[in-house]
Amino acid sequence: MAKIRDYQKLANDILNHVGGQFQVVIGTHVSDVYEHMVGLVDPSKLNSDGQKIRILDAVIASMSAIFAPIVYILAAAGLLQGFLIVVKYFVPTFTSTGTFAVLNFMSWTPFAFLPVFIAITASKHFNCNPFIAVFCSCVLINPDWAAIAAQISNGEVITFLSFPLAKTVYTSSVLPPIFMIWGLSYVERYAKRVIPAMVSELLTPLVCVIIVVPLTLVLIGPVSSTAAEGVAHGYNWLFEAFPPLAAALIGGIWQMVVVFGVHWGITPVIMANFDMYGRDSFQAFQSMAVIAQMAAAFAVAFKSRNQALKTTSFSAGITTIFGITEPTLYGVTLRLKKPFICGCIGGAIGALVASLFGTYYYAYAGLPGLLTTMNAINVDNPQSFIGMALGVGVTIVTTFILINIIGFQDSIAEDDMQKTPAPSSEATVTPKVTMTLISPAKGELIALEEVNDPSFSSKLLGNGVAINPVDGVIKAPCDAIISSVIDSHHAVGMTCENGANILIHVGLDTVNLKGQHFECKVVLNQKVKAGDPLIQFDCQAIKNAGYDLTTPFIILNSDEFSLNINQQESNQVQFGQPLIQLTQ
Repeated sequence: MAKIRDYQKLANDILNHVGGQFQVVIGTHVSDVYEHMVGLVDPSKLNSDGQKIRILDAVIASMSAIFAPIVYILAAAGLLQGFLIVVKYFVPTFTSTGTFAVLNFMSWTPFAFLPVFIAITASKHFNCNPFIAVFCSCVLINPDWAAIAAQISNGEVITFLSFPLAKTVYTSSVLPPIFMIWGLSYVERYAKRVIPAMVSELLTPLVCVIIVVPLTLVLIGPVSSTAAEGVAHGYNWLFEAFPPLAAALIGGIWQMVVVFGVHWGITPVIMANFDMYGRDSFQAFQSMAVIAQMAAAFAVAFKSRNQALKTTSFSAGITTIFGITEPTLYGVTLRLKKPFICGCIGGAIGALVASLFGTYYYAYAGLPGLLTTMNAINVDNPQSFIGMALGVGVTIVTTFILINIIGFQDSIAEDDMQKTPAPSSEATVTPKVTMTLISPAKGELIALEEVNDPSFSSKLLGNGVAINPVDGVIKAPCDAIISSVIDSHHAVGMTCENGANILIHVGLDTVNLKGQHFECKVVLNQKVKAGDPLIQFDCQAIKNAGYDLTTPFIILNSDEFSLNINQQESNQVQFGQPLIQLTQ
């Protein structure tokens, strides 16, 4: 094949003959070209070998990336299991029907094939071939391996190349497939480097499977399964020894764990409990924490005299019924602080009450909450659901009472005073007041609806815009008082002179960085002027860590204002450029 020497001339010749379109056929090494092109378009997709990432941060980020895409699949299956539990309890004869048999095996299917789901998401996270990953995971759940494991369990010694095989069964397992795909990512990259390109597409999958699967069966699987079971045994020991203490801790601090983004780390423990015992107490108490925040949102909705806050709180509470707590946490309870604390206390007390009755979940709840409480029903342990029901009642009542006693800062109180007309013999007209918010960052302007996070794009937290910053600094958009500073320094809240509550959130899911690459320049209750620096951050380091830098700039109480976003000639904005007008 002749070497092309003048690419520009070739391109011009082609375009002149085909009307502006032509196709380049790359060949069998298309995956290598794709990886290179992805790196050119988005360097954050490439591995950053020189970037040091803390082990704990990497583990949490991996768990989140692996389980977040499949949590709703598991939640759907869990709800179906809960429905069958209720029907079986009230109509025992239903279990002998074909309808029950079909629905039952349907509900267990995602858990039986969980290693395959994990292979798909883990391969994306660890940057390896998803089809090879699925191949490896299918081997683990192959019925023939289950038969071999049963022989080993009965005392028979079976070896692979003189190495003894363990009796581990990988149906519903979590850690073994995760570690296997992690190891696969290294084996695949090495195989691609050493195998000639001409036969790489054929031999790379073969080499990967021959190396990774036996290594998992001999070493990775038994060790990781033992580790998961050990942690599960440790938690169960704590629960058996001190049930009220374990329950109160989970019910009280679980939502704090969610706020810091480390909640995915407990999933292997929960799955190990269901796999070993067919039940789990952790999710029962976890549900109390979720229900408590739901109750807090509804309590705020009933108590507040601010119509916008009422609407936001009620909507967030409805969402939390389905186990989705982010709108409640970030839009209501954390924003008001005291309701969040009241919810934590209510969750702790409710979980403690449930523990006194030996409450467990007998079906996995993908999104624990009010709808999954039926998972506590069990014919052999009727006390379980009684404890769950009482715990839920105590959680809701306690949270409501605490919020009504302690209260929270309700901005409508001052608004009512301002709106009450002073006695006068003549009617007065209150002029409308407009405040201009300047751009807090330099970068690309993005419509809030296009932000890849439903908490922001749905505008449930408030209206506004988003900016993809090119400089690592966020500045104050107006004169204001700092009303909240997140511990991880990636977000800041402020209250403007006209009462507007502003949130600037640098990046999506950047709470998982725990402050790494961020430096907050302000403190709580500090007065700032427009243009004062609020947050400094390392753009490139955050991108290299795999995070989207899209920065929502929203007005949390936007329903109280008429909001006008200035139209830009281009989608680029500069520091200090007038961006939003708020009219009250």
